[in-house]
Amino acid sequence: MRKIGVLAVQGDFAEHIQALSKLEVETEEVRLPEHLSDLDGLIIPGGESTSQSRLMEIYGLTTPVIESVGNGMPVWGTCAGMILLAGKLVEPHPVPLGLMDTKIQRNAYGRQVDSFETDVSVPCLSGGDFRAIFIRAPKVVSVGSGVEALSWSSDGDIFAVREGHMLATSFHPELTNDLRFHEYFVDMVNSS
Repeated sequence: MRKIGVLAVQGDFAEHIQALSKLEVETEEVRLPEHLSDLDGLIIPGGESTSQSRLMEIYGLTTPVIESVGNGMPVWGTCAGMILLAGKLVEPHPVPLGLMDTKIQRNAYGRQVDSFETDVSVPCLSGGDFRAIFIRAPKVVSVGSGVEALSWSSDGDIFAVREGHMLATSFHPELTNDLRFHEYFVDMVNSS
């Protein structure tokens, strides 16, 4: 059986673990480098990207995560996780992991009070639109040629991207009861 780790230094890691448990996937909370050793995939959850980045550095996780993903471990970043996976940010902080060929703008849709929900089309998921929850959400400013847009708005804003074994969403699938994105990531892990 495959085991998926969820970065558990800050943010909504418990919600991802709960969603994976509903899919009967073995999980592990990742707080230290040794927690990465027997994983088949990793989720970097929503939360506060600057705090997550600092805590990853404090706990010695930054380099091991970069190496694990660089060696082909599937990874999925939601909201703050999308920011951390980015190749570049519009803002100077935090320093992203530089894993995906994306440029991301933090808090692009406004502050906490501007959070919203909307239905988004995700053609790679069957079953119709996905109810997306945006909380201080990042915006994909640009993507490299190897990055596939999986969801986008009518005015061209990209909400979800995939680059090989890496997935990122600007919204929070873990805060809904819709497990299709978690199933999609589990399929990525199983086929890796």
